[in-house]
Amino acid sequence: MFVLKIRIKYSKLGNLKFIGHLDVMRYFQKEIRRAKLDISYSKGYSPHQIISFAAPLALGITSDGEYFDAEFNSVTTSAEMIEALNAVSVDEIHVTKCVQIPENAKNAMSIVAASDYEITFREQNDLSEKLLASVEELNKQDEIIVLKKTKKSEKEENIRPGILKLERRGDSIYMLLQTGSVYNLKPELVVKALYDLCGETYDFFRIYIHRLETYYDKDGSLQPLYMAGEEF
Repeated sequence: MFVLKIRIKYSKLGNLKFIGHLDVMRYFQKEIRRAKLDISYSKGYSPHQIISFAAPLALGITSDGEYFDAEFNSVTTSAEMIEALNAVSVDEIHVTKCVQIPENAKNAMSIVAASDYEITFREQNDLSEKLLASVEELNKQDEIIVLKKTKKSEKEENIRPGILKLERRGDSIYMLLQTGSVYNLKPELVVKALYDLCGETYDFFRIYIHRLETYYDKDGSLQPLYMAGEEF
């Protein structure tokens, strides 16, 4: 059966930053059913919607640049699909783009190359100014060693290669980081490196982390994932 591959961009804001990736997956499965969209299902004894998410967002982070790919048996228009999904959505999740990608296109998860973030502070004080002032110094370092913890172990890692851009922008910090299956650098580790440079103890609850966009590499140039498709 011929199917249409659709890439959908959405934002995840407010208190939903504390909702995990599996819950977001289940949320969209239900939202698609409520919107009465003609999504394709897998075959077999336990059919499921054919959906693939790109670069799952960590807990505690908001975003304007989240994506998933889905296969549909039929569609209307980009504008009508966006309207149908947002009509049955909560305010904190909002679909902003809907494009058709080529039938032979790789899914979003496999092509993600980078993401950019804005870091802001809950309070503007001496500590936040100290962290902001340390951005330039961190940028000059050839190696940035941080302690990376996993569920089973912890080890030191040089995160310098994963930082594609890092700069102060007024009272916030902008960072463009390598993301994806080849190497995935979390923004928290870069912020932790700034804290370490300042001789301070990292505290996630003093900052806000917001993902701006998710990118893929097109002939050596980073492009937002929705640019791989076209509106219909």
